[in-house]
Amino acid sequence: MAAPPTSRKEVDCGYDSSCSSSVTLAPASRRRCISDSFSISPSSSSSSSSSSSACCRRTPASYKPHKANQAEWEAIRRLQATAGHVCLEHFCLVRRIGSGDIGTVYLCRLREPGLEWGAAAGCAYAMKVVDREALAIRKKLQRAETERDILAGVDHPFLPTLYASFDAAHYSCLVMEFCPGGDLHALRHRQPGSRFSVPSAKFYAAEVLLALEYLHMMGVVYRDLKPENVLVRADGHIMLSDFDLSFKCGDVLPRLHRHRPATPGLLPSRSVSKGSSTATSCSVKPVLSCFYGTGGSTCTSWMKTSSPPVTDGEDLEHETDVEVVAEPVTARSRSFVGTHEYLAPEVISGGGHGSAVDWWTLGVFLYELLFGRTPFKGDDNDKTLVNILKQPPCLPRMAAYGKQREDMAEALDLIGKLLVKNPKKRIGSSKGSVEIKKHGFFKGVNWALIRSVRPPVVPRDLQRTRAAAKAAASTATAQKVVVKKEGHEACRSALPKHFDYF
Repeated sequence: MAAPPTSRKEVDCGYDSSCSSSVTLAPASRRRCISDSFSISPSSSSSSSSSSSACCRRTPASYKPHKANQAEWEAIRRLQATAGHVCLEHFCLVRRIGSGDIGTVYLCRLREPGLEWGAAAGCAYAMKVVDREALAIRKKLQRAETERDILAGVDHPFLPTLYASFDAAHYSCLVMEFCPGGDLHALRHRQPGSRFSVPSAKFYAAEVLLALEYLHMMGVVYRDLKPENVLVRADGHIMLSDFDLSFKCGDVLPRLHRHRPATPGLLPSRSVSKGSSTATSCSVKPVLSCFYGTGGSTCTSWMKTSSPPVTDGEDLEHETDVEVVAEPVTARSRSFVGTHEYLAPEVISGGGHGSAVDWWTLGVFLYELLFGRTPFKGDDNDKTLVNILKQPPCLPRMAAYGKQREDMAEALDLIGKLLVKNPKKRIGSSKGSVEIKKHGFFKGVNWALIRSVRPPVVPRDLQRTRAAAKAAASTATAQKVVVKKEGHEACRSALPKHFDYF
């Protein structure tokens, strides 16, 4: 089986173009390890303990309710309680598992110094190491700081868990969750035809959609969605990574849309016309009200208190559909960043872009999962950009029948609505994920219980299967050796001890 191709090129103009009206197309650079001067290795990690005095002590990441019961989180908390801080000397670097434009990621484990927290040692983490001096020279230090701030503030099942962050000399280290399943780019190349089936693509797209929904509620525009940045956990569920190209636009004011659908046999109310909708605003932060349940009213009580009263006649005649929209529609940026094949038209044109770029990249992402390639790829980067600006998306017809044909038709329809070149007409541009969730492609998805669905590929089960097969092969080999040895012993015992004439 051929090895998957290398990661695609990523572009960054190197400045915040929100203060500029023009965009210069800088030559792209292939994603590679930029910390060439960073010589830390698993064998040299022990020597780094001598520089622990230069380690800047930072408080561990804030409490994460979604990961509070994890062994990795409990180990970090016990370490913090015992040692008072978390530093590089507390970890043993195992190997390098990846590198990006601003840093290198290592697989690491907690050391076992024989302390009380040593019983929990051995937990695996991913440590992202950033050379601040090198980034300052390249004028990309702000990107690393933005990523750290975003990771410290998010708490979602499909986003990374930042267990701790600290400085060692001129390096910044982020201790995050380790995903043994790799990324969807490599996983796709292991599928038949290097593409996912429609149910598998629907599963991954649904979880990515929930992650983007949460980020938008937090006022974060991701801007770097692609299979290489979607990691697979041990249980098969996904985790977005790499937030250095994201930008924050401040608090997002949630809006409450109430829609009274038409009911057969009933006349519309005089006060609310048929099919009309109203919207109200609330200053409660969506994360506190809908996710944590503390520091404010719950989502249910918030919705009840925010909606205006309904008369008895209206309550008896109509049912009200409530939609909570928290989309950063006012977010604007002119930065030319992203991956060429995933760039939205408004990013290339340089006229400014907002949160709608994430829905464009979701369309390209879904297209690649289903067809094994991106819809606008040209012979080179320049032709790719021209295709994005001028060419319509090529939606191939797949040979499918029955339910699979219907699902593919819904998928193509959703891709077409996501890849609308005018961001104002793109699905999700006004109401965000609320619009996209209602599309027929996601029919049957239980959004509240999606974590209970068995993923298409579960790395943990694959590891167990491989371990069992390896053990079975070892047992069979040992049995063959024993049988062969017994056969030699039997032949040797059958020979006479003395021979005539000798």
